[in-house]
Amino acid sequence: MFAKKKTPTITSYTSNPVLATVKPDWKGTPLDEDGLFMNHEYPWKLDFGKIFRYIMHRNPQKGIKKQDTWRISVLKDDQWLTDPADKIVWLGHASFFIQLSGIRILIDPVYGHLPGGRRFSDMPVAVNKLLHIHYILVSHAHYDHCDKRSIKLLTNNNPEAQILTGLKLDSLISKWTSNKIRTAGWYQQYQLESDLKITFLPSIHWANRTLLDANTTLWGAFMIEKDGKRIYYGGDSAHGSYFNDIGELFKDINVALIGAGAYAPAWFMGPMHQNPYDAVKAFHATHAKTFIPFHYGTFDLADEPLGEPEQILNKLNAEGKIENLLKVLKLGEVFYC
Repeated sequence: MFAKKKTPTITSYTSNPVLATVKPDWKGTPLDEDGLFMNHEYPWKLDFGKIFRYIMHRNPQKGIKKQDTWRISVLKDDQWLTDPADKIVWLGHASFFIQLSGIRILIDPVYGHLPGGRRFSDMPVAVNKLLHIHYILVSHAHYDHCDKRSIKLLTNNNPEAQILTGLKLDSLISKWTSNKIRTAGWYQQYQLESDLKITFLPSIHWANRTLLDANTTLWGAFMIEKDGKRIYYGGDSAHGSYFNDIGELFKDINVALIGAGAYAPAWFMGPMHQNPYDAVKAFHATHAKTFIPFHYGTFDLADEPLGEPEQILNKLNAEGKIENLLKVLKLGEVFYC
């Protein structure tokens, strides 16, 4: 019943034919023998046996989590919404507000609870105040990054906002909104009307909405460039050598937003998320000036306690093991870039 899936192999490549590819030797986003998107570095398929084992396993940190009272700090002063300065604001989990030269961007907007999962942090701003948004970036189809209710609310309030995402995810999002949707393959740059540059980049992850549609839509990360500033958003990803490619392709990255949570147990989460130690390695590989961690504190998605990623990162920083700047944000805290 739960037969292990065979390792997929690359049989073809795909891309958006109208978009430029920024990596000269890149053949395109790889597809497996079933025509599904796949990770070229660590290929794997959805393994129902492994999922069943994860559901049934005993969390060794269960007792610690039960007694844990840590909650992520939330600042509810939303004056940054009217401040024209370039900035990054963490809204919780993987959701960010970014403003560069007046262009306003939201990434992976999820502002409520998850199906079957409560939210452990308040929103730092009322969602109906997120107005005059130019672009909404959606990294992949998982519910903690791509939320129907949040996207519908945002696009109703921002009818001119364009949605940027990976190949074939427009088939889902277009059911929720009439806003313009643009899709790209890995290492492809969207065609935008302004001098803003946004490139869709690889991540080692997967995507689905049900148990029957795994890897039918593409997952990934984003590089955002405007007026000499570069902000990298890593999305959901395991650790891999492609972080070195990003550091080579994009020099002088100002800020790297890199996930550092939902990593335990490693045998299950390791192929899809980074722990704090690997997140630091990824930051170093990009050669970015500032590291802002995310993907923890809002939803309880794994075995580790909610605040453990932040505690480990602060310890590594105190020990001098993080090069350049680690900036651990409160929700609603402004980082000027």
